Amino acid sequence: MTGVDRLLARLERTFLGKIAIERLATFIVGGMAISYVLSLARPEFFGQLPLIPQLVPMQPWRLVSFLFIPPATSMLWVFFSLYFTWLMGTSLESEWGALKFNVFYFVGALSTIAAAFITGYTQTNLYLNLSLFLAFATLFPDYVIQLFFIIPIRVKWLALVDAGYLVLKFVEGGPGTRAAIIAALANYFLFFAGHLVLLARGRRMMVRQAARRAEHRPKAVEEETRVCAICGAKQEDGADIRVCSCEKCGTPRQLCLEHARNH
Repeated sequence: MTGVDRLLARLERTFLGKIAIERLATFIVGGMAISYVLSLARPEFFGQLPLIPQLVPMQPWRLVSFLFIPPATSMLWVFFSLYFTWLMGTSLESEWGALKFNVFYFVGALSTIAAAFITGYTQTNLYLNLSLFLAFATLFPDYVIQLFFIIPIRVKWLALVDAGYLVLKFVEGGPGTRAAIIAALANYFLFFAGHLVLLARGRRMMVRQAARRAEHRPKAVEEETRVCAICGAKQEDGADIRVCSCEKCGTPRQLCLEHARNH
C-alpha cells in the first residue's frame, strides 16, 4: 500500500468518507451533455464555460463550469466521448471507491485552476480528462475498445499515443499549455508513482531472469571442422572435404577432393 493509499484509508474513516460524491462521473458527463445541448441552442453559451482567470472576479462560475466543457465535434463523436468518459469514471470509482476517485479528480481540477491563475492563460478540461484516460489505461490496460467502431484495440496502446501527444504538446505549446499538462499529470503521478515503480522493477526482474536462463541454456554444439587427413586442408578455408571409405583407407577418412581421387 502506498503513502497515498494509507492517507486515503484514514480519510475514509473520517467525515470525508461520508461526503464523497458517489457516481461523480455521471454528474460530470451529465453536465457536459447539458452544456453541449445548450451550446447548440445558443452558440455563445460555449464561450461562458472556459476558465479565464481575468474574468473569474466578475464570473465566478468559471471556476466550475470549465469541468463541463463538451467536445466541440460532431454529435456522434460527442456521444462516444461522453460515454467513454462515463465508462472511465465509473470504472475508476468501482476500483478505488468514491473517495479516492473524488480526490483524484478534484486534485486535477484544483491543479488546473492553479495553473490558470499562475500563468494567466485560459484553461479547459482537456488535459484533466486525458489524465482520467491514463489512469484508466494503467488499471485496465487490456480493456478493448472498438476504434472507429470497427477496429478492436487495447487501451494500453492508445495510452501510449496519449502520452506521446502530451509530450508533443508540452514541447510545442506555450506556458499555458505546459502548465495545464503539468497540472493534469500531477494527480496521475501522485496516485500512480508507486505503481509505476513496481511495474518498472517487475520488468527489470523479468529481464534479469531471462538473462540468467540464457546463461544456463546449453550451448549449441559447434559443427566439427572437416580436415583432410593427408594434407591438412580445412573445409572452413574453402577446401572441398569428402569422406572416403574405400578398401585402401579401411576406416572412413576425411580427404580433400584431390586426395579423395588420388590416394
